[in-house]
Amino acid sequence: MPKAAELAQEQKYFDRAWEERERKRANLKIAHQAAGGPNKGIAAVKRAADRELEKIGGPDDPVAFGRFDQNGNCTYIGNHLISTDERDVLVINWQAKAAEPFYRATIQDTLGLRLKRTFTTERNKVLDFEDVVFAKLIENLEELTGPEQWGVDDAVLRDLDAARSGEMRDIVQTIHAAQYELIQKPLDRLLLIQGGPGTGKTAVALHRISWLLFNHQEALSPQDCLVVGPNPTFTRYIKSVLPGLGDADVNYRDLRALGPQSSHGTPEEVELARIKGERRMATLLRTGLWQRVRFPERVEVLEIGTGRGAPTFTRQEVEAELRRHVRRGTYTAGRLAFRTYLTIQSGQRAGRRAAPTAQAIDNAVERVWPSLTAQAFLRDLFGSRERLLAAGGDDFTARDINLLQRTPAEKLSEEKWSDADVALLDELDELINGRASTYTHIVVDEAQDLSPMQLRSIRRRSRTGSMTVVGDIAQSTGAWARDSWEEVAADLTGEVEVESADLTLGYRVPRQVFEFAAQLLPFAAPEVTAPRIVRDGPAEPELTEVETAELATAAVAAARQHAGSGRFVGVIAPDRIRPLVIDEFKERDISWADVSAGELGQSINLARPLEAKGLEFDAVVVVDPTGIVEEAERGYRMLYVALTRTTKYLTVVHDGVAMPVPSPDGLPDEAKALATVLTVEEPPAEGEDITAAPSLPELDELPNVRHSTAAPKPAPSHGADLANMIVRAASASVAEQIRASVAPAQWAALLDQLRRDLDVSPDDLFELFD
Repeated sequence: MPKAAELAQEQKYFDRAWEERERKRANLKIAHQAAGGPNKGIAAVKRAADRELEKIGGPDDPVAFGRFDQNGNCTYIGNHLISTDERDVLVINWQAKAAEPFYRATIQDTLGLRLKRTFTTERNKVLDFEDVVFAKLIENLEELTGPEQWGVDDAVLRDLDAARSGEMRDIVQTIHAAQYELIQKPLDRLLLIQGGPGTGKTAVALHRISWLLFNHQEALSPQDCLVVGPNPTFTRYIKSVLPGLGDADVNYRDLRALGPQSSHGTPEEVELARIKGERRMATLLRTGLWQRVRFPERVEVLEIGTGRGAPTFTRQEVEAELRRHVRRGTYTAGRLAFRTYLTIQSGQRAGRRAAPTAQAIDNAVERVWPSLTAQAFLRDLFGSRERLLAAGGDDFTARDINLLQRTPAEKLSEEKWSDADVALLDELDELINGRASTYTHIVVDEAQDLSPMQLRSIRRRSRTGSMTVVGDIAQSTGAWARDSWEEVAADLTGEVEVESADLTLGYRVPRQVFEFAAQLLPFAAPEVTAPRIVRDGPAEPELTEVETAELATAAVAAARQHAGSGRFVGVIAPDRIRPLVIDEFKERDISWADVSAGELGQSINLARPLEAKGLEFDAVVVVDPTGIVEEAERGYRMLYVALTRTTKYLTVVHDGVAMPVPSPDGLPDEAKALATVLTVEEPPAEGEDITAAPSLPELDELPNVRHSTAAPKPAPSHGADLANMIVRAASASVAEQIRASVAPAQWAALLDQLRRDLDVSPDDLFELFD
């Protein structure tokens, strides 16, 4: 059939599916009118309808992105399920079990597919399509290109060439078989994914949430999921992916706000940040907190109120009561129990006199068991050498204490907290008030940089240990830069099994750019396997040498040129050049966004290397590479991060040395080999499985480590029509009323009476179960 005729045929199918989807949208918008009954029930139906509306996409979204032909049947696949009133499925959603062949089929195992088709659309108009005809590929196996043998088709390459913006996009159309294998891992796993720049690890983690939500609807809701990113800018960058997949109510937190107090970004020495991140800080905080509970000094009795006859308690009485509560629960619960004790005993000891007032009780409690917030306690602790020494004991040296001690701000509201302080405040908040909200599944991105205290902060929010943890050891920097995932996995391991994977295909970074950046790997991360690069870029890196005084000027000029071509631009500069770049922007009246302030604009964005982690741009201008290397303890890794943020163009503005690395002479051959870039032009080795990501050998000794790569058996899931939605919403409303007014022991009798009131016979009821 001519392609024009096929396009017309596909458009006809898209139009039919669109009409069914929009009919459903119209029905959902008026569902509450069809519900009837009390206002509370109608409101419940409307809320349920609104949730369903979020799951079917917008009216301008294409109904499908792909199709596969198997056993004589054509199956269309899209972001959302579309079916008729008669339950005829027109488009399956990508998370469904039935969609597996679209992602898992390869020339090594076609899964019975004849054809896999990927559509190019504008709104719901079909502009073009790309076909993978498996029989033809197998026929011409010896003539296949390297990318085809790796499962990288033209649709993937076309998608990679698309322009970037300030928001991350979903990858449902181009998920590779190895990525899909990880996305559909079981819920009861701690899945740790190592992946170099542009391997899709963040996308895999987010799409895994969507897949789990669809396939585990009884065990998991969007509110049960948490995504933790390194900073507010990154969180904002990824936040639109899941709503676009129909999962709008997932929780997002950035690491700098994971607790009762957000970080002010206060800089501190690496040595101090490392001490604050160590596990021993948990013991120091716990000890220091309970040391605040004590009988007042220089008195032998605790008097409740004032005046003659006021009830008193001896030191021995108070200390005996304290022993019943100290370290037995939360600080606040213990304080409340102690207050209750004083209240009851004071009333009894008052005899015929008036019992002490509540204020008198509160004053006495405060003398023994002061009311504290996490912020107030930590401010006092860090402000007192005496308290730090008492809490630290033999676990902390005099130098440690000197580093931790600081002059407190005059007011608590003026205290400036660092990133490392946030995890300490979170630890204290649990000790004082109890555990924060917990989640069934947690995604942790850029996990390679996290301290043990930050990992504790995340782990306490997990109900079972079910997580997807992603990052790249080659990009691990800061006070807790790591060379292995072993400690991260050990700190997060809970009740579930641990699986690991190494994503080996690099999609985002062009070959020319990665060849330049890979010169850093023998020095930055000799233990890491570099990704195999998927594609070429449009140009070689542009290396611009200028005088030192002209670095900022040349960088801004390069950024302006890229932006003038409609590109999404990142300017990455070290602190010593950053103020000069800002001055240039202002002097030339150039609009720009400051990533450090949580901004991400559509044109030019200025970032430090650390802030650029996880972001991607059409064009990147790296300023003063030598300065980037010199400013950080893991400077080679910082420069590696900066160079690998681009999807197309790279400009390096330097004052004499574009790649500040020493000679590789003397390095082991394995390390030298990292500078040699592998691409998909070289076909897979004979017998190599391109559908599975290899595991990380350093985790083999951990408990609960799982080596199986068997695909899970997801729970069956069914699409909901309007009638079912109304039934569920009404049922939820009735159940809420029953829980509030009837004891559980009477529920069976109530349901039987409800059956009678509705005139439903037992036989009719049993027919429903049949």
